[in-house]
Amino acid sequence: MAPLPGSGLAKGLAVTLRTMTRKTVTEQYPDAQPELAPRTRGVIGLFEENCTVCMLCARECPDWCIYIDSHKETVPPAAPGGRERSRNVLDRFAIDFSLCMYCGICIEVCPFDALFWSPEFEYAETDIHELTHERDKLREWMWTVPAPPALDPGAEEPKEIAAARKSAEKLAAAARAESPEAAGPGPAGSGAPGSGAPGPGPDGPGAAGSNPAGPGAAGPRAAGAGSEGGDA
Repeated sequence: MAPLPGSGLAKGLAVTLRTMTRKTVTEQYPDAQPELAPRTRGVIGLFEENCTVCMLCARECPDWCIYIDSHKETVPPAAPGGRERSRNVLDRFAIDFSLCMYCGICIEVCPFDALFWSPEFEYAETDIHELTHERDKLREWMWTVPAPPALDPGAEEPKEIAAARKSAEKLAAAARAESPEAAGPGPAGSGAPGSGAPGPGPDGPGAAGSNPAGPGAAGPRAAGAGSEGGDA
């Protein structure tokens, strides 16, 4: 069935009539800050402690707007006799937001969680050259990153947490299995805990031929032998 002539106009006027009775609210920005969504893409924050200068973000950036400088330094051995090792030290980390298109590829490819989305969006400048922000500014924006949302109670446990929990359970079970053997008492009648050497007792050394009357006391057989010798 073909639509009636003027039905579209009637629907539009119905929307107009519904909204005419509503109270209009104007957000007085910047006095009143807008409520941003949790996953708002504002600027990119840098967590410098996690950065290993792998250059992966700079290589994958389609706009080539990430600039990184670094140098190598030698780290002394952690223990005597160990080997020295070299590590990369970050000298400069800058992002040119006049070129950035906020695709988020640099955040996705970072293997060490050093880049995060920040909801900060008030970074307008009068000079385009001022839109290249160095690592100090990126680190300042890092502290505006909201905390990650809680996991869904019905979701699966993350693989990393499950692997760590299983490893901890195996170590705890191995420790419980070894503790009775290492600290348990030795055999009954032993001289020292855990030793198999027999100690003093009814079955110990000196038990055979021992006389409860004390040393030097002759038994009945010895006394009888002495009397027979005297009569002879």
